[in-house]
Amino acid sequence: MTKYVIKRIILALCTAFIILSLTFILIKLLPFEKPIGQVSQIFSYYEKQVQLGYFKKYSTIQPQYGEAVYTYTSGKITNYYYQVPVMQQYFSWLKNIVTKWDWGVSNVISVNVSATVLIAERLGVSIGINVLSVIFSVPIGILLGIWAALKKNKTTDHVISTLVMVFISVPSFVLITFLMLIFCYNNKILPTQWPASTDTTSTKILGYILPVFCLSFGSICGYCRFTRAELCEVMSSEYLLLARTKGLTKRQAILRHALRNAMVPIVPSILAEFIGILGGSMILENLYGIPGIGRLFVTALNAKDYNVLFVDMAIFTTISLLAGVVLDISYGFIDPRIRMGAKK
Repeated sequence: MTKYVIKRIILALCTAFIILSLTFILIKLLPFEKPIGQVSQIFSYYEKQVQLGYFKKYSTIQPQYGEAVYTYTSGKITNYYYQVPVMQQYFSWLKNIVTKWDWGVSNVISVNVSATVLIAERLGVSIGINVLSVIFSVPIGILLGIWAALKKNKTTDHVISTLVMVFISVPSFVLITFLMLIFCYNNKILPTQWPASTDTTSTKILGYILPVFCLSFGSICGYCRFTRAELCEVMSSEYLLLARTKGLTKRQAILRHALRNAMVPIVPSILAEFIGILGGSMILENLYGIPGIGRLFVTALNAKDYNVLFVDMAIFTTISLLAGVVLDISYGFIDPRIRMGAKK
């Protein structure tokens, strides 16, 4: 098992390296977006790019590099800034990460501010909302699934299954738009957008209700449907019938055997659902004005702030790969019959 865990971690790191490398090269092939701001900020930005190895500065025109991206004149001295080839930028990028942990700076959203700083300021909000939605959706979804399985082919099961089928097809951003119209604008019960840092504590708490509920809604339906399917399959198995014939009541057989075995594929799916929620919160954050990494991703994409966009993509990639590793490893701990990497 230890050998398998080490192998999976190394494989995830190699996959992350390949994905990030390809993403960096493709982003750098896009047309360069010139920074916006004061002259001093723009000059500092290009000087920073020269230090990082992405640009070169010359005191004379260099026709072999094409047209100069930026020209700065101080007194009688004129400096010309040229962008170096993409692969040279790639190796400079690797060197900067290994030696300085420098992922570049923003050139549009906040000129000269480190992209990692911009991400760090917003990461906590996105993670907090998504974690709360998972905490809220897991018990409700699993309990509804158990209830539907225990009432299989009865009115309760039909009602729950029908509602799940209808509501699982409603995207979170459509749901929050509808709820904002009812509770925020028409009845003014909840804030119309994400509370500011200066708002009261009660207002901040109310601000979590809509995004957490909307992100949880689809997950509740997913857990309910998955739990019902797994539990129904387990309840119709032969070993559960054997447990009943040995004298266990229906409740004892379900609690001791059916639920325990049905949870084996359900528990790891929570991690996969978390990744889905994290990706789906991009549009929701924009609609509700949540200052998270999802909103920052869309902002950076529209503003062509490629350094911030790249670091944001790196965060999503890393979380997805780590979740995949934890997901694979969790099977071995949840079900003792599963031993990853064991010899035949």
